[in-house]
Amino acid sequence: MRARGRLARHTSRQSGFALLIVLWSMALLALIGTRITASGRAETRLVGNLRAGAVAEAAADGAVFEALFHVIDTSNNHWPADGRPRALNLPQATAEVSVVDESRKITLNNSPAALLRGLLQALGVAPRDAAVLTDQIIDWRSPLPTPQPLGAKAPQYLAAHRAWGPPNRPFRGIDELALVLDMTPEILARLRPYVSPWTLSAPSPSEADPVIAATLAAAVANGGAPQAFAEATTLTIVAVATTPGGGRFVRRAVVRLTGDLALNPGQPPFVVLDWRQEAG
Repeated sequence: MRARGRLARHTSRQSGFALLIVLWSMALLALIGTRITASGRAETRLVGNLRAGAVAEAAADGAVFEALFHVIDTSNNHWPADGRPRALNLPQATAEVSVVDESRKITLNNSPAALLRGLLQALGVAPRDAAVLTDQIIDWRSPLPTPQPLGAKAPQYLAAHRAWGPPNRPFRGIDELALVLDMTPEILARLRPYVSPWTLSAPSPSEADPVIAATLAAAVANGGAPQAFAEATTLTIVAVATTPGGGRFVRRAVVRLTGDLALNPGQPPFVVLDWRQEAG
């Protein structure tokens, strides 16, 4: 009887231990299953986000080219490069696109000092700061080794502990202005809509923004009339595309029109000068 009792108790302990192992195994399997499910959902979301982003990017690029063809079009479907936002319904996305004629802006690479200084002052920059920045902008683009009276060349940048100096060549983009010695983010934000590194001619006062028209008039009154001449049309096109899946992409392109397809069938109608993604 004692032997049978001991055997029963031993069997009961073994059964309890086996049950505990089974329970722990089931809990472990449930945990593994939960992690796999969660991982699968995260990967699914990631794939969905990547797909939405790719669709938005393709839609933004397509909107840029559609806007460009509308600008080139001479029929009733023609779009003026007036900066007005236009909505486009595209496959799997919508886009808002605007086209701006760079010839309506003040050129960074060919404007006289009076025009640059006048624009800075028109945008609220103090006269002394405007004079300093004007000379520094000219020194940035000028190949001459000697700085303007209030300007800066390599020694001045070195003295200011900058790891760069003026490249002594024309500006290649508006963002280069951020590297000019005394330029601030606030002043650059004010300048950005009104200046262009892509043109050389002064804008026409009749087509210019009120700020630029006033700046041109002041420059002429002060004896610093800017040079105006005909040049190829250069456009900035900004397309913001969104998708139902939450994708969003902003494309900024700068293109220069090269001629009439009907007159020059073998020549491409435009060349791309800048092509970049923008935040937003």
